[in-house]
Amino acid sequence: MRLYGQELTRREVAALSGDLAQFAGVRLVTLADGAEAGQRVLEFRPGTGLRFTLMVDRCLDIGSCDYNGMAIGWTSAAGFRAPALHDPEGEDGLGFMRSFSGLLMTCGLDHILGSHTVDVPEYNYPGRPTATYGIHGRVSMLPARLTGYGERWEGDRCFLWAEGTVRQSAVFAEDLELIRRIEIEVGTNDIQLSDEVRNRGFNRTPHMLCYHINLGYPVLAEGARYLAPIEDVVWAAHADTYTDQSVGYARPSGPAHTFREQVWQHEMKADTAGDVAIALVNDALPLGLEVKTRKSELPCTYEWQHLQSGGYAFGIEPSTHHVLGNQFARDRGEMIWLGHGDSRCYTVRFRVLTNADEIAQSEAAIKATQQQPIDPFPTPSGHFRTIPGRK
Repeated sequence: MRLYGQELTRREVAALSGDLAQFAGVRLVTLADGAEAGQRVLEFRPGTGLRFTLMVDRCLDIGSCDYNGMAIGWTSAAGFRAPALHDPEGEDGLGFMRSFSGLLMTCGLDHILGSHTVDVPEYNYPGRPTATYGIHGRVSMLPARLTGYGERWEGDRCFLWAEGTVRQSAVFAEDLELIRRIEIEVGTNDIQLSDEVRNRGFNRTPHMLCYHINLGYPVLAEGARYLAPIEDVVWAAHADTYTDQSVGYARPSGPAHTFREQVWQHEMKADTAGDVAIALVNDALPLGLEVKTRKSELPCTYEWQHLQSGGYAFGIEPSTHHVLGNQFARDRGEMIWLGHGDSRCYTVRFRVLTNADEIAQSEAAIKATQQQPIDPFPTPSGHFRTIPGRK
């Protein structure tokens, strides 16, 4: 493994300390105060200056994340509230906002995007002909059953890992299970997330998934840059006031107390391996985060700018579906339907960019796939491409 600029064998690492935890490791702790009290948290340290936490009782999502003391992930005023305090259907479906915080919040498993009511004949229950969904679904605040965590060695290489399952179920409704594994090699800054969503029930069940990846200061700052292989700017929530705030898609502003959120959907081009890489970088530090997904798994991508004072955040959101949501997916024949035992798999790679060379390499690879628009306010096309393999 590589530690502190040296290549070391497992034997050499063992000779330097009685416990790898002196340099790197993963440990389980319990939060004990305030609205966070009682939650299990896994703290990862790969020995590079990177530190991140997995919120075991919040879907095994990534909570805080920092590099050499500089924050990468976003922490909102809501903080990391315990799931027992969460009401997903409260406030006309906006209860999610009282728990919205962290580098990663998983949205799904049967609904993403805005609050919505749809017909659900698939559940064959006359007493519940429709289902009403709160914003971004329920799974993000469901506790995981932790099935394991620790160190895994391959020769002289060591990997820190955790795995668990999250079950989203109700009588006369969905019975979906998320099986999640997170892994990072000691001496690197690459976090690998692998998910499988499986239908454990016997009803034909809709499935939607979005990874709400949220960056904060100091990676997000005035002068930061959004790098993405954008073929087409498809949609903007703020199209009627497109230039009023003078903030385009590519460069966020500093915080402003009057700022109203801006959301886009972009059509991204995959590289020759089928991957889509997106990054937010701050050249002044230099520091950034690159997110890489599979186009075949997550064909849609949103960009979220919440540049308001006190809530300053930037979102990279790879998704299974277009931004117009649940009914739109059903009407177009693009909803994912899972029968009993059916599953879908997803991988997300988070790479912390720690110097100017790594930022330049990431930018060059993205540009080699697709040059993004020069105009910071490209006119949205309104062209939602057909998602292959759904009909």
